[in-house]
Amino acid sequence: MSPESPPPGSVRSAAEVNEQIRALWLRAGGTLSAQERAEYELLVIEWAEAIRGQVFEAA
Repeated sequence: MSPESPPPGSVRSAAEVNEQIRALWLRAGGTLSAQERAEYELLVIEWAEAIRGQVFEAA
């Protein structure tokens, strides 16, 4: 994961994670390297967990 990523267990909003995903794609120019793909996968998992948390809070 990139150096600017928070430590595991940190809680960020889905919007914050989504912004980092968008920045990753922009930096990569639309084609991810193996390392960027791994970072992307972790970000997507974090984003999904953030979305799930927002749904539970709303309920």
